[in-house]
Amino acid sequence: MKRALFALLLFPLAVWAASSYRLDRAPHDPSDIASLQAGAGTYVNYCLGCHGLQFMRYKSLTDIGLSEAQIKEFLLFTGDKVGDMMKAVQDPKEAKSWFGVAPPDLSVVARSRGADWLYTYLRTFYRDPKTPTGWNNAVFPNVAMPHALWTLQGELALDPKTHKFTELSKGSMSTTEYDRTVRDLVNFLVYVGEPAAERRKAIGIVVLFVLLGLLFPLTYWLKKEFWKDVK
Repeated sequence: MKRALFALLLFPLAVWAASSYRLDRAPHDPSDIASLQAGAGTYVNYCLGCHGLQFMRYKSLTDIGLSEAQIKEFLLFTGDKVGDMMKAVQDPKEAKSWFGVAPPDLSVVARSRGADWLYTYLRTFYRDPKTPTGWNNAVFPNVAMPHALWTLQGELALDPKTHKFTELSKGSMSTTEYDRTVRDLVNFLVYVGEPAAERRKAIGIVVLFVLLGLLFPLTYWLKKEFWKDVK
């Protein structure tokens, strides 16, 4: 019994140790409309084939400054309508037979994983001939997902001793350009996880000031009542 309990206590630590990797801070900004639009374009072109956004409609992208005409022209490629949900193009059953597991929906991945995790994850894929896809990831070891953005970033190799990356082949983007593209993509995923976040924060500030305006006079009056007989 003691051994079982000890093993259970150590299991979370073992999992953490096996997957720990220093995360880079994501320079995302949900109020950057241009970045959100660029991230939406990257997602539709490189991610939506496998990973859907079941809680987001194409029409909702008008909230980040895109018109319905722009959505139809630049983001709809499979006969979907503007009012449709952003579902993955690929059949989940086929994906499971290819990758061993159906690609997850990413509607709330930024809330579950965090922006820093996503930003680092998308920049740390490397070539690994031992895996079925030929790819591996420093943040998510033995990940089933291939590197969908490799034509942009290029191919990297990871030294298992020094944990440093070396370039095997160049992509269509420089390192700075690729980091910016990933930043925009992460920014979009953060937005998708909670589209009303910026509005909620603004409303929260207003509510706090209203409460302060209402409670301060009452608090001051209460203080005077308590201390009026004290000399």
